[in-house]
Amino acid sequence: MTELARKHCEACSGDTPPLKAEEVFRLHQQVPEWDVTSGRKLVRRLEFEDFLEAMDFVNRVARLAEEEGHHPNITIDYRRVTFTIWTHAIDDLSESDFILAAKIDELYDSDEDG
Repeated sequence: MTELARKHCEACSGDTPPLKAEEVFRLHQQVPEWDVTSGRKLVRRLEFEDFLEAMDFVNRVARLAEEEGHHPNITIDYRRVTFTIWTHAIDDLSESDFILAAKIDELYDSDEDG
């Protein structure tokens, strides 16, 4: 389990400062499968064997997101799922975004291993 995946998301408000570029770079090294977009969002696209497997994974992420109180945008296209994460309250990235990304990675990696 990565350092980020051991942490928990914290509720953010409009007063939460967005991460500085150096912090984004440092945290991104822990979730390298995710793209950091120019709009300061994290994006990862995953492929599954079929639609049901994709939906099963999405439902697992939904439960995780509820537990963490931090929710990704999810696009489902048959067996491809795209997750987009950013802190809506600040329309930018916070540490919680990277924490959620790491936790999604852990779920996905545990599926791949099992």
